[in-house]
Formats: sequence, structure tokens, C-alpha cells
Amino acid sequence: MIVAIRVRGPADVKKEINDTLEMLKLKKPNNCVVLPENDSIKGMLQKAKDYITWGEINRDNLERLLFKWGRVPGGRITEEYLKEKGYTKAKFLDDVYNGKIKLKDYGIKQPFRLHPPRKGWGSVKKGFHEKGALGYRGEKINELLERML
Repeated sequence: MIVAIRVRGPADVKKEINDTLEMLKLKKPNNCVVLPENDSIKGMLQKAKDYITWGEINRDNLERLLFKWGRVPGGRITEEYLKEKGYTKAKFLDDVYNGKIKLKDYGIKQPFRLHPPRKGWGSVKKGFHEKGALGYRGEKINELLERML
């Protein structure tokens, strides 16, 4: 699973890139989405790389993200809600993490609206490998998510 977070705001974004960000449901800074890992998603992420950061989410952070920030009609995701859908918490997390089920099929709304990261972004105009906030992070996205959750 890939998690993508919008870093920069809407100022001076080309229409083509803005359309891609809207397709990814990343309309505002600090919005976060969980996406399947496939070629079309990777292409969209690469196109919007100057406005977002992304990487592979671990299971612990996926659990924290879903159960702290996840919303369904009527409130937050609870174990009772999952029981109504025929899932236990552990089985649901495993199936989401392994890509067997989609969040929207279970009424979970995206994007997740997170807090800005503790101690800030660093530079929002430089890539991650240049000590900035943008672009592909790989496993290090989990460190950023922990600062935002």
C-alpha cells in the first residue's frame, strides 16, 4: 500500500497537475490518501511529485491512520462497525494492507485530514533527497506519518 500526503498549497499549480491531484483526492495541504500500488497510481504520483510526498506505509501506521482519522457515515471507524460488515479488526487491517479490499467499498472516506508534522516540513520546495519534503520517501514516510498522527 502507498500513502500520499499533499505538502504544498494550491498557488501556481498548473491545471494538468491540479487535475491529477484532484483525481488522487489531495485537494489541500496535509491531506493524506491510501492508494493501491499499481502503474497508473505511480504515474500520477510522479506527475504531482512537486506538490506531494509518498511512500510505502507499514501496518502499524495504517492501523493508527484508519482508527484515529478514518471516518464512515455516522462517525469514526469502530470495531462494532467492522463487525456489522463481517470483519474483525485484525482481519480488516490485513485485507486492506494486502490490497484485497478497498476502503471506499466499506464507506471509509478519503482523504484523511492530518495535523501538520511536528517540527515542520523542512523545505517544501526541495525534494526529499535534498533534505526537503517533496517526492518519494519509501519506508521513511512512516516517520513523517508518526509526526502527523
